[in-house]
Amino acid sequence: MNYRKLCDYFFELGALKKIRHSGTLLAGVKDPDSVAEHVFRASVIGHVLAKMEKADAAKTVLICLTHDNAEARITDLHKVARRYIDSRRGEKKACEGQSSCLPEEIGKDFLSCFLEFEKRSTKEAIIARDADMLETAFQAKEYLDCGYKACQDWIDNVGKCVKTASAKKILKQMRKIGFTDWFKQLKMTNY
Repeated sequence: MNYRKLCDYFFELGALKKIRHSGTLLAGVKDPDSVAEHVFRASVIGHVLAKMEKADAAKTVLICLTHDNAEARITDLHKVARRYIDSRRGEKKACEGQSSCLPEEIGKDFLSCFLEFEKRSTKEAIIARDADMLETAFQAKEYLDCGYKACQDWIDNVGKCVKTASAKKILKQMRKIGFTDWFKQLKMTNY
């Protein structure tokens, strides 16, 4: 076991806390969420969706946790940039490079999760993609409720691409409520 490479990898993942989602910058958002923040909520959503869809929740969460790891090397590229740069090829190459630095079994797991996510080759990968998309819709709803009107596009586009019945129901409900409703309700209840 090469503990040095393992530690380097963990430090590399720390870069995801500093890499901001770039698409919302185009929509005028001044301080967009980081890739790490996105991955956290997507992973929780993935667990919930997997349970709702009767799939392997642990596998789904691992796919969610690792699906954007390569962005530590290539950053987050918005759709306009992707018109000119093949980010899928770059992400795959970066993920292969990251995986080769890890202990063989772990590297294979992470690379397999990434490839599964990209191909949507399993039920868990489809659910992980829905979780990824739903998280962007929740983030966009927060921005929309704060006045960034251009973020409505993210919510509309997510509605066109989620596949599972559970994700569609969650998205439908999310559209009806404000992102601060959860704590307003708590303030109104007695402890």
